Amino acid sequence: MLEADGDPEFMTSLARGLAVLRCFADEQRPMTIAQASRETGLSRPAVKRCLHTLVRLGYAAQDGVSYALRPKVLALGYAYLSSSTLAMRAQPLLDHLRDELHESCSLGVVEEDEVYYVARAEVSRIMSIALRAGSRLPLYCTSMGRVLLAGHSRDHQRAYLRRTDLAPRTPHTQTGRSALLELFDRVAEEGYAIIDQELEIGLRSIAVPVAGPGGVIAAVNIGTQAARVSVVDLRTRYLPSLRKVAADLRAIMGAP
Repeated sequence: MLEADGDPEFMTSLARGLAVLRCFADEQRPMTIAQASRETGLSRPAVKRCLHTLVRLGYAAQDGVSYALRPKVLALGYAYLSSSTLAMRAQPLLDHLRDELHESCSLGVVEEDEVYYVARAEVSRIMSIALRAGSRLPLYCTSMGRVLLAGHSRDHQRAYLRRTDLAPRTPHTQTGRSALLELFDRVAEEGYAIIDQELEIGLRSIAVPVAGPGGVIAAVNIGTQAARVSVVDLRTRYLPSLRKVAADLRAIMGAP
């Protein structure tokens, strides 16, 4: 990913710096040079130079042998959120959905074979799911991921499954390639996906696609605790409201 592959315009140093920044998001904790080197696959001297530059520019801070990001780095993510028409227009709809159902809900898109959360409205509970705008999750075992994959061609789905480590996240995780392809067909036919404790024990979620002029461009979901909400509740109580949000967002984005 960090190789130029013969591209004379590719800036390897920038790619390395971004890889170091990203490893902080993956680990969500201060990191040493050795830890960042393991996470990125870069040499320790390369990581040290990247971190030194980030500290000089005010994006990171050093405390002994550990490094942590500083608030200035938020400007990088906010630049996307403030310029993304989809995220900005979805946020008030997600806020309304959260207030209506008293559950956390999110908008996600595909990026690098993962679901990227680009907007989220949360409820406050003692036990809650630690997700936020910028979070990333696998496609194959999440409700938004399956909705997004269901919107692609069979060739695309097969290629994704071949290159992906379909690790079981829980005893309930579906990892069989043939079974997943059948699930994608069912999701495409029914227009929604439900995940029942496949990503994490105690977590259920339901998602629907958001259509754009070229097909499925995003997904909207509701995540909840299995102890409080049954699969039947997801279908009968939450699915109609979720579909209305997707339809409203489709209309706002000018999709037919």
